[in-house]
Amino acid sequence: MNDQVEKKMPRPFTILAAIVFAFMALAQLARVTLRLRVTLQGDVIPIWPSALIAVAAAILSIMLFRESRK
Repeated sequence: MNDQVEKKMPRPFTILAAIVFAFMALAQLARVTLRLRVTLQGDVIPIWPSALIAVAAAILSIMLFRESRK
């Protein structure tokens, strides 16, 4: 094989993971903007963790989309 020629391989699982993270970011952002209340076993979950999760999921999604384009 020729080491100088690099084949571009499709990365469907990377793209799928990027889409999943994008949906997660949008769902968490919707919870923050709409002030949706989430209760887990009688305890109300605060909204601020959703903002952090939205940012983290968006960053991961962007990084995976960039990785899939290489």
